[in-house]
Amino acid sequence: MSAVTSVTSFFAALLGQLADLVQPAFHGSATAAAVVLLTLAVRAAVHPLSRAAARGHRARTRLAPRIAELRKKHHGNPERLQRAVLDLHAKEKVSPLSGILPSLMQAPAFLLLYHLFAGGSVSGSLAGAPLGGRWTDALGAGAGLVYVVLFVIVGAVATFTYVRTRRQFVEAPRSGPSGPSASTGSTGSTGQAELPGMGVLVKAMPLLSFATLITVAVVPLAAALYVVTSTTWSAVERVLLYPATATPTGG
Repeated sequence: MSAVTSVTSFFAALLGQLADLVQPAFHGSATAAAVVLLTLAVRAAVHPLSRAAARGHRARTRLAPRIAELRKKHHGNPERLQRAVLDLHAKEKVSPLSGILPSLMQAPAFLLLYHLFAGGSVSGSLAGAPLGGRWTDALGAGAGLVYVVLFVIVGAVATFTYVRTRRQFVEAPRSGPSGPSASTGSTGSTGQAELPGMGVLVKAMPLLSFATLITVAVVPLAAALYVVTSTTWSAVERVLLYPATATPTGG
């Protein structure tokens, strides 16, 4: 038995045990409830990385004035600037990748859920909608209301995230070195920009929250439940971990 098969079997058995545990309360939707509980467990396990990412963000904000000095010192020499910034991060023990680690660590659980339910290895339903199906299958089963509720939740969370992220990018230039004005490639006093084209990213980033709507529409319902639960957790987590003027990424 390959390692992948062993992991998949273990994951399926764990999901089945969770479903059996909550079956008296959720009956026919026990497997769906198990998916939500498993998602919460994964997010709780990844939470220390999210806290580390928040600390890393604050550290990078603290280093912004020194990065501005490096920009002036190495103006016209991008390679030397990049090397100097990386050396500074290494000296201060700040990882540029800390912000994306929580998302990367969640990927295996999402992919396993997708594989199990899309391949038919595990079955179940939520209010009549098959966990291995998409929204079209739910409509065919007369359970389209399930997706209406999911889209409403995702839309509400995405709108909240969009408004909050956009406000953060607008307010950040007034609050100090974490401002996105420095991230647009300008040579302002904060000088946080390290990569060309950051201005486009700053403008597009708030819109990324709505990509979840597309994901929910195209993946099996079980994977959609994971996405909805995880996205809601992320929205709450960012409110708690980041100050009002921070501009968190990833998660």
